[in-house]
Amino acid sequence: QVQLVESGGGLVQAGGSLRLSCAASRSISSINAMGWYRQAPGKERELVAVIGSGGTTNYGNSVKGRFTISRDIAKNTVYLQMNSLKPEDTAVYICNAYYYSGGSYYSDWGQGTQVTVSS
Repeated sequence: QVQLVESGGGLVQAGGSLRLSCAASRSISSINAMGWYRQAPGKERELVAVIGSGGTTNYGNSVKGRFTISRDIAKNTVYLQMNSLKPEDTAVYICNAYYYSGGSYYSDWGQGTQVTVSS
């Protein structure tokens, strides 16, 4: 199992920026994909951004051009830089690790960090 701890959430005005961090309990170099998801009240969890083991990235349509996912393998940490924030970005942002181990695939989740964007 991979423990994930998110940080960096908070309250920001529309148009502002935040950087989220997700610290993993072990090396992320062998993790197939690490990603950020978000869930707003009354809505389904949605993909925000994902980074594969080779460094390739993918983004949800609503955040393309505004958010950037990156990683620091030496620190076992994945980041989400969020710019030009909008009120509709308000949600709990949750880190995910998807990996293969012992013949099976696993998907571990962090506890999440709240992001609130005021208009």
